[in-house]
Amino acid sequence: MTRVTEAKAPNPQQTAARVEELLDRLAAQDPEAAATAEELVRALMEFYGAGLARVVGLLSGRSGAPLSALLDDEVTAGLLVLHDLHPDDLAARVGRALRAAGAGSLEFVELDEVGGRLTLRQAAESGGGCGCPSTNTALRDQLEASLSCFAPEITSLEIATEPAHREPTLLQIGRRPAVSSEAR
Repeated sequence: MTRVTEAKAPNPQQTAARVEELLDRLAAQDPEAAATAEELVRALMEFYGAGLARVVGLLSGRSGAPLSALLDDEVTAGLLVLHDLHPDDLAARVGRALRAAGAGSLEFVELDEVGGRLTLRQAAESGGGCGCPSTNTALRDQLEASLSCFAPEITSLEIATEPAHREPTLLQIGRRPAVSSEAR
């Protein structure tokens, strides 16, 4: 039995940036070779896109949720989005990104699909976490990376700092402790 090992998934943002960098370097040296390289990239994109479309088609009609594992994976979800094959709408993909980033304590405030803006806030029942700037920055970085895979249409992310709604702190009124005669 052959065991399949899971390779470290490439970061889609870094891969796209690297491809652009290589094409730019090639264009600076040899414009004709650069045009051929761009044509090669397009041909490969069409090939992989057709393969992904076939995978989605084959898994979509199955009982249960066989497609779910692909849709929850950042790499395959990113490829499906890149090829316009992801079956989920933007709101569902943002939800997947929140789960993948471990941002379950955040809830939607507004999703502007046309402008690519997403506003989130700390969920009322989450307690708001420690509020540490480093923790908030780390969460934001994770969320932005996850959104770039699942929902690259989101170009602006805002995490509201004020809580949604908190119950007022109750004032406790009780009897005053007795004062000892020595303290008088």
